[in-house]
Amino acid sequence: MNTEKSELTPRGELSLKIPASHASTNVFGDVYGGWVSSQAVLAAEMRAGGETAGRVATVSIGGMEFMSPVLVGTILSFYTDIVEAGNSSIRMKVEVWGRCPDGRALRKVTETECVQVAINDDGHIRSYE
Repeated sequence: MNTEKSELTPRGELSLKIPASHASTNVFGDVYGGWVSSQAVLAAEMRAGGETAGRVATVSIGGMEFMSPVLVGTILSFYTDIVEAGNSSIRMKVEVWGRCPDGRALRKVTETECVQVAINDDGHIRSYE
């Protein structure tokens, strides 16, 4: 047994928590990876919006490797951690963790990095510092 894996814990700020539903499944009945990816971006946008006190746009999304399938009913928690902050942009790591609906078996599902840029109401890049 790999004890390192069992000692893993989420890093960052809890930015989104949502159950996986039947509406987000693929043809095999597992939760579609694209849905998980879109929720990770949403979590990053929510955190970046709070950090920049305004509107943001996602400019890049890193790759994702799934460590295990996500089943319907899994409670997904999205943790965000700022890696780098510039004058108008924020790069952050998003970790996705899943817990069975009965509260057992917390496990890391995937992770990615996202970059958001602060924008004004006209969609132009703005400084937020």
